[in-house]
Amino acid sequence: MLGQLKTAEKSNEITALPLLLELLELKGCVVTIDAIGCQREIAAQIISQGADYVLSLKGNQGLLHEEVAEYFAWAEQTNFKDLEYDYCATLEKDHGRIEGRRCWVTEDTDWFVEKAEWAGLRSFIMVEAEREVLGQAATVERRYFISSLAADAKQALRAVRGHWQVENSLHWVL
Repeated sequence: MLGQLKTAEKSNEITALPLLLELLELKGCVVTIDAIGCQREIAAQIISQGADYVLSLKGNQGLLHEEVAEYFAWAEQTNFKDLEYDYCATLEKDHGRIEGRRCWVTEDTDWFVEKAEWAGLRSFIMVEAEREVLGQAATVERRYFISSLAADAKQALRAVRGHWQVENSLHWVL
């Protein structure tokens, strides 16, 4: 964690994020932010400060999340036939659990009608995590992201994993 700002009483992270980003020297960095920070203005600010972004998508971005999820579902159905993409997979065994992650990244973004509204938008990312804990049924979770980075699955997965390591360490400390 590089910094934090206290938000006003009836406010949230969205108002604090631009102020926090202004305080940081971002040039050459990759900024990762949860879905609440997946805002056009925040993406533009990150790009204007010379950095790249990986922004998480969830229901707060409605159509964007839905379209990216549908795109990857279609790509899977066609086995990514004739699509340019990068892929990587990892497998980790630790503390009685096995976790596999698969990451797909594509720069095929021209179909996205609102692309011009997202500064620097270059790629879409899907990360699938399958987790098996001893004695429990396996779970599968898919997460989607937009990014200003090129289609490099290893780099994308490193960014996503790095973000969640920070998130988990902060939450568990509390």
